[in-house]
Amino acid sequence: MQRRFGFTLFTPEEFEGWITQQNVARTVLYLQQHHTWAPSYVHFRGNNHFELQRSMQNFHRNSNGWMDIGQHFSIFPDGMIVSGRNLELSPACIFGFNAHSICIENVGNFDRDGDSMRPEQREAIVRVTAALCRRFNIPITTDRIVYHHWFDLRTGNRTNGTGSTKSCPGTAFFGGNKVPDAEANFLPLVRELIQTGQVPPPILKYGYVTAEWLNIRNQPSVRGRKLNATPFGSVLRIYEVQNNWYRISASKQEWVSANFVRDVTRATVANTATLNVRSGPSTQFDVIGTLLRNEEVFIFEEQGNWAKISVDERWVSKSFLHIHA
Repeated sequence: MQRRFGFTLFTPEEFEGWITQQNVARTVLYLQQHHTWAPSYVHFRGNNHFELQRSMQNFHRNSNGWMDIGQHFSIFPDGMIVSGRNLELSPACIFGFNAHSICIENVGNFDRDGDSMRPEQREAIVRVTAALCRRFNIPITTDRIVYHHWFDLRTGNRTNGTGSTKSCPGTAFFGGNKVPDAEANFLPLVRELIQTGQVPPPILKYGYVTAEWLNIRNQPSVRGRKLNATPFGSVLRIYEVQNNWYRISASKQEWVSANFVRDVTRATVANTATLNVRSGPSTQFDVIGTLLRNEEVFIFEEQGNWAKISVDERWVSKSFLHIHA
């Protein structure tokens, strides 16, 4: 650990040990995720962590009129963490929702046209979040781990992204800044780390099996030993691509031939309490089922404003789907 300007610089390992030793009297119930937007990656030189943190502190004090830097921790592109505001003090990060919170600022612009998050920063964000949840017994839910985008800037009311809001922590932050994005992409990584001690790699995409049975092998080659087989229509998570083979396990060497996998798009039911499933791509077809808000589906085919969500004839209106990037 290094100290400068009143801040401490940690590796993720150092932070995980340090936070367990901190005695904090105030009650902590919530963990906020933000991105700095500016400074962004272009401002980071690899060795100017303290200078950027002090610059943010000066801006918060002199321009915003706050007593100190707004955030408790900043996580930099190289995965290093810098301390900020005293943990005994509430942050100055979400208007109307700072009490009982800890604020993390992730250095970068994680909107879709901004910075591409580096793997070491991605891992550090998950590890710091998990360490804080363990230390303060914060449930890993979207009620307790929150994004700035979910709160109205004028009232502080939680709107889950409607009204006057920022995009923070970024429209591309772990797959998006919506509540379903956090539930599907970010929180599972935190849970997995707490349970197994490992941060899973990012999912590159999803695909479904087009063969009657698709062999799973222990290396990306037909020479690999057959481990198992998965049937037609199964949706697979794809973590790595190598020589026209897909790795479908986050932690094991399990590979399938890409020749028998077709891409699908993940989506979540949104903007309605229930969504009718029909036997064809129009309201003229019979209703054969329903989906509930926040249920996840995969889009196998599209026709106009309709999405086929199965290898069978099961169609829903795209107007009520949130499409994940």
